[in-house]
Amino acid sequence: MANRYYDGPKTDHFDGARFFHPGLLSSDKSLLDVLKWKITATRSPWPEAIPARAGLHPEKRVEGLRVIAIGHSSLLLQVAGANILIDPVWSDRVSPFRWLGPRRKNAPAIPFENLPHIDCILLTHNHYDHMDVATLKRLWEVHHPRIFAPLGNDAVIQASAPSVEVKTGDWWDSLALSNALRATLVPAYHWSSRNIRDRRMALWGGFILESSAGVIYCAGDTALRDAAIFHQIRERFGPAHLAIVPIGAYAPRWFMHTQHVDPEEAMQIAQICGAEHVLGVHWGTFQLTDEPYDEPETRFLAAALSQLGTNSNVLALHPGDVWPPQGKGL
Repeated sequence: MANRYYDGPKTDHFDGARFFHPGLLSSDKSLLDVLKWKITATRSPWPEAIPARAGLHPEKRVEGLRVIAIGHSSLLLQVAGANILIDPVWSDRVSPFRWLGPRRKNAPAIPFENLPHIDCILLTHNHYDHMDVATLKRLWEVHHPRIFAPLGNDAVIQASAPSVEVKTGDWWDSLALSNALRATLVPAYHWSSRNIRDRRMALWGGFILESSAGVIYCAGDTALRDAAIFHQIRERFGPAHLAIVPIGAYAPRWFMHTQHVDPEEAMQIAQICGAEHVLGVHWGTFQLTDEPYDEPETRFLAAALSQLGTNSNVLALHPGDVWPPQGKGL
């Protein structure tokens, strides 16, 4: 099948039609696997609404470093005077349909109209809980930000929003956001899809931000697998001042272990990257998998205590959390 999003040359992780993880077995799941999961699932009930801070009004600019959790994996990163959104989702559902699919358990912590001017958007991949084209259209119309995404995702966005400009890159490609800030797209052990016919036709990844505040690693969605890419990231960029890792959507493990880390594996990634501070995201807003809504935080903090001997520099971000806590500058 021809790739509908990207037609570049073959590489060690692109076979001319689909992207893949070199040297690893495919993480693809069959329809039978999906049916087995749904039939055998012991899905933990979530509350109809999960309390979270809302109505935040961020400062216009921050010269140091501040992270504000909007919900799930959506973050406002204020660093070196720039305002960056990571995987912004303001829609009520993460689905191809407005009337069906996972629905928010809490409102975006920052109302759309309270956003400061957004300079850049970083998109890790095209799953609906990370790439919300309706939100991207609104942001483009109001803020006209630079958008940086993995290969092929410009076509995904422009199919519904042709006026939105998107810069794409391959793993290890960089984009200077300012004189004091550079973003590099790094590998992640995951996959991409917007429908049943386009699996792995667009690339996925995470980001390294090199800034005056230090190295910031945003892992995106990833599994642990052989951990090779995390060692490569450490070797290329040195220890991270801050690592932002996914800690939710991991159950059942037999289905999820090749695409999503669990909280203990998330801490392993942070350790490999030499992270001084660690923030956990990708939990507590959309029910995507079977674990209890509050389990990721409990296991994440316990893993930090077990693996590091302390969890004082580790935080599972609730929507509306601000890091570092106000009054504790870094």
